Parts: sequence; structure tokens; C-alpha cells
Amino acid sequence: MSVEVTPLKGIPMVREGDDIAALIVEAANRQGLRWVDKDVVVVTQKIVSKAEGRIVRLDDVEPSAFAHHVAVSMEKDPRVAELVLRETARIIRMKGRALIVETRHGHVCANAGIDQSNVREGYVTLLPVDPDKSAEGIRKHLEVLTGKRLAVIITDTWGRAWRMGQVDFAIGVSGMNPFRDYRGETDMTGHTLVVTNIAVADELAAAAELVKGKAEGVPVVIIRGYDYPEGDGGAASLVRPLEEDLFR
Repeated sequence: MSVEVTPLKGIPMVREGDDIAALIVEAANRQGLRWVDKDVVVVTQKIVSKAEGRIVRLDDVEPSAFAHHVAVSMEKDPRVAELVLRETARIIRMKGRALIVETRHGHVCANAGIDQSNVREGYVTLLPVDPDKSAEGIRKHLEVLTGKRLAVIITDTWGRAWRMGQVDFAIGVSGMNPFRDYRGETDMTGHTLVVTNIAVADELAAAAELVKGKAEGVPVVIIRGYDYPEGDGGAASLVRPLEEDLFR
């Protein structure tokens, strides 16, 4: 198996109400890319949030007393701290400048995924309300426009609990099972695999970041050649249930 990871260039700055699928197809046409069945379209969360109006003007935010307390202790803008708290279901850790929370989606990440990069000064973006639903909407429209059977992954960049550095993770998935489950199969020596269940959606998200970069203005990547498991599931199924989580 060989896999191609192609950055899709030429997508303009996205604004509220823009049609992400249409922008992707237009950019692909300009790039001379021909669609094939089982292409994976990896989309940066930032443009989805912008298109869905998940942008907040900081001057419109009134911080609570607790937000002011968090801001002082963690050297944050109290308005940003207030937005983080609003998007948070549970605070996991507050240490130094790190504010690790469980979002209302169930994801565990820093600052509830709120970001000030690649957005106008004085504004921040929030995560999509339902990233799996967002991925589904983009996928269905792409399939109508291209006539092909596709998968869509929405990604964001987060740190990892046991390792330094950040990696792109899948926060929204549609058109594919986010796992490749080997449990019950046998390895090369005949041993039955018991726990191997690979989070392929996260692996594809990380692979896409290699050609996107953070400052090149490439928010969409096309991955071709990976025979992903088709089906449902969504990125929500990637979140480890609390009762199985040894670290929360």
C-alpha cells in the first residue's frame, strides 16, 4: 500500500456562512486534482469554526470573578479564561499556565480548544458545537459535488499526556470507522491479538499535518490510497470513557 498526502492550496480566508465543501472542490479544480472513491478529506477545525460562526469578539465578553481568578493565577486574558470556562464541562488540571479541561464534547485538551491564531486581532475561535455533525455535512455535500464516496476528518492540534510536543487529532469524523480493529485476528506468529485497536482517524490527522504546517495557509489535505474501514462511528467514539480513564 502507498499513501499520497496532498495539500490543497488556494482556499481563501473563510468567513461565516461560507460553504466549505464548495471551497474545497473549487480549490481542487484549480489544482487539477481529480477525485477518486475513498479519498480522505482532512479539514482544519479553524475554517469549520469560522464558517459556522464560532468566532467571539473578546470585547463582548464579561469575565466572571472566577475567570479573573484563573486569569491572574495562570497569566491569561480574563476574557479568554471566561470563554474557556463556558466551553468546559470539567476542569482536569490547573498548573502553571496550563489549563487542561474536558470540553462539552468530552475531549480533554488545553483551553477547551479556544484559539487566537489565524484570526483577527481581538477575536478567538471556539470549537464547532458538534464536530462529527460538521464533518458529516461537509462529506455529504462533497459527495454530491464530486460524485465520489469520501471520508472527512476535522482536526485540531493538541498536546499529549505522556509525550512532549503537539499532534493533530481527529475531533470530527464522517464516512469511515475511526478505528481499525485487529482484536481477534492473529499476528505473524499465530498469537491472537487481544487489545490492538488502531485509531486510524488520528493517524490520518497527524499525517495530514505534515504537509499543512501552521503558517502556510493550507487548511485542507487530501489523503489517497489508504483503504480505511468504511462505516459510522465519529470522533466522539475516540474519547475514552471516564470509567476506563486512569488519568482523570
